[in-house]
Amino acid sequence: MKLFIMGIVASGKTTYAKKLSAQCNLPFVELDAVVYHEKDGKRVKRSPEEQMEMIREIDRAGGWVMEGVYRPSYHALFDMADTIIWLDPPLYKRRYRIFSRHMKQVLGLESCAYKPDFQMLRNMYKWTEDFERKRPILLENLKPHGQKVITVQDDPWVNVELNQLFKVLCV
Repeated sequence: MKLFIMGIVASGKTTYAKKLSAQCNLPFVELDAVVYHEKDGKRVKRSPEEQMEMIREIDRAGGWVMEGVYRPSYHALFDMADTIIWLDPPLYKRRYRIFSRHMKQVLGLESCAYKPDFQMLRNMYKWTEDFERKRPILLENLKPHGQKVITVQDDPWVNVELNQLFKVLCV
């Protein structure tokens, strides 16, 4: 089984993808780790071609649970995935989660692969606003895959139908 969990910053992607990965006994892939890598102690972005090569390599290995925000370089995942779960909680929840996560990271209560400074906090809010403006583009790109797209607007771990579905699929 190949599951692509997508959503914007603070939508619950990582939490839910890790839970599904464990439940379905599938490898968990955080797509930020595909986009970025460490080089000489700095976080460096891979080219879209390098990203796609890594994604193809992971795909050739079999089933997976991948999670990430929508990027044009991930478009092939729409075809590769058996199921696409788009986490789309309300904007007010995402804004709260961004701030809450930032505070936990600053206090050392939650780890992250980036420097949790004020600029990163601003970036996360900016990315959220950018996403809201570009939402119609994502919806248009998802249309051809509609039969395998599940949109979840509440918290996925409390969505009874979704959890029942994966209890059956991940046996």
